[in-house]
Amino acid sequence: MRRVPTPDASTAGQLAVAALAVAVVALLVALVALVRLRAARRTLAALGADDRTDLLGVLGRLQADIGQVRTETEAAMVEAKLGRAEVADSLRHVSVVRYDAFGDMGGRLSFSAALLDDGGDGLVLTSINGRTETRTYAKGVKAGRSEHTLSPEEEQAVQYASRGRQ
Repeated sequence: MRRVPTPDASTAGQLAVAALAVAVVALLVALVALVRLRAARRTLAALGADDRTDLLGVLGRLQADIGQVRTETEAAMVEAKLGRAEVADSLRHVSVVRYDAFGDMGGRLSFSAALLDDGGDGLVLTSINGRTETRTYAKGVKAGRSEHTLSPEEEQAVQYASRGRQ
């Protein structure tokens, strides 16, 4: 029969040191795993998950949310396009030219106002003020021109309003 050698004191000490080193490494691995687990839980919490939700559930919900945002964005873009079209048709280019219609009156009380849209369509309003009466005229404008003869002041108002639309 063979004899099993018994470890001496130095071998037992070396085994104890090795076991301690393995235990320290295992403890470090456990700590790293714990830190990573906490970081993963924080990430899931930031994504709106609770303890019962897994990562796939969170990603599925986020994908659905992204789809909804995409749909809402497309709808907003359509509305913005319609809004731009409406704004283009609005009378948003305005110019007022004030002047003295009569030599005996001062104060530039008479005026011609041009109101045009982006296409140069709109109207010219003219008010001529005298000592005893006031006359007001409205003339249509298409593409910067009128069917009616425009006074120099009215033409100037149309020019100024047209510059504002360029």
